[in-house]
Amino acid sequence: MSHESLRKLVQSALFAALCTAMTLVIQVPSPVSGYVNLGDCGVLLSAWVLGPWYGGAAAGIGSMLADIFSGYAHYAPGTLAIKLAMAVLAGLLVQKHPRKTAARLLGGVGAECVMVAGYFGYASLLLGRGLGAAASIPGNLVQGVFSLAAALALISALERSKALSRL
Repeated sequence: MSHESLRKLVQSALFAALCTAMTLVIQVPSPVSGYVNLGDCGVLLSAWVLGPWYGGAAAGIGSMLADIFSGYAHYAPGTLAIKLAMAVLAGLLVQKHPRKTAARLLGGVGAECVMVAGYFGYASLLLGRGLGAAASIPGNLVQGVFSLAAALALISALERSKALSRL
């Protein structure tokens, strides 16, 4: 394994841990089911820093582990696919202009739309909740907005501190 491959693998593992921690540390229970958290902030940071493929793997695995650790294992397969898709989309949309806030905003909004639609589809079709799954949409929208705002603030702070240049 080359030095660069090993470096990317380690960075991916660290971002997977970040996604897990950001999902588990702040959990606000939703009145319908599940909880609102800052995990999507970690998902977006993974995509923006590592790119679509490594970031997607880190986001999917880290978020899936958070579901397993917090007692929502029935969501784990859906979370893996949804968070991976979110990060891949966000990473692809920001690839041409990696330091542009507008590109990050576009990628983040697209990723959060994937999250809202993905969890609605997963809960309604695979978990058998039917249209009752629509009740989770407002909570997912709130989570998406706050996570995107937090991710934009964090990536800006990381760039100003030159922390990203060391990755």
